[in-house]
Amino acid sequence: MIELRVMPVGEYQTNCYLIVETELDEGILIDPGDEAQKILDWIGKTSVTRLLLTHGHSDHVGALHVVKQSLGATVGIHPADAEAFSIQADFELSPGNIFRLGDAHIEVVHVPGHTPGSVALKLIEVDGFHRALSGDAIFPGGPGHTQTPEALAAALESLAHTIFTWPDSIRLHPGHGESTTVGRECAAFETFRDKPLPPDLCGDVTWG
Repeated sequence: MIELRVMPVGEYQTNCYLIVETELDEGILIDPGDEAQKILDWIGKTSVTRLLLTHGHSDHVGALHVVKQSLGATVGIHPADAEAFSIQADFELSPGNIFRLGDAHIEVVHVPGHTPGSVALKLIEVDGFHRALSGDAIFPGGPGHTQTPEALAAALESLAHTIFTWPDSIRLHPGHGESTTVGRECAAFETFRDKPLPPDLCGDVTWG
């Protein structure tokens, strides 16, 4: 059985996720953003050998070194963010990569915009695909923060060709705050994308 556990950490309450195969007591940790000892205590005796990073911002990787060393785990990040943020990784998170966990698997989806190497992680279980970890690519009500209008355009384009091709029922678990679903965001996203946008629009943007 697969459990998706979440614990907000640090100043920005970054969602650190632990995907656990409960029968094997094995897990994969996503985005150890801060409070390393709190994360390690939370993991407990669960065997964690891989750490996956949705992107390279400091609030998602702040506890990485300590957690990695304590667990003896390997780290994966998209190569664009490994380069942009000077993060040493053991393997790449490239589109289509698969990571097995018991009878389930995690599939990497590249969703650039918030950062050049932002990824979402599809959690595909025995009974199918129902949920994904979307990092800071999308939140309830809007996309993740972007630094430039070009980055916002890239984010909208990548969301249109990845997350918004998924069924409406898919639950999206973001890097901060509460979850949403593809269906809950889709109509507002399409309206936003179809209307003329100010040429300098970027930063914290909402669909409304």
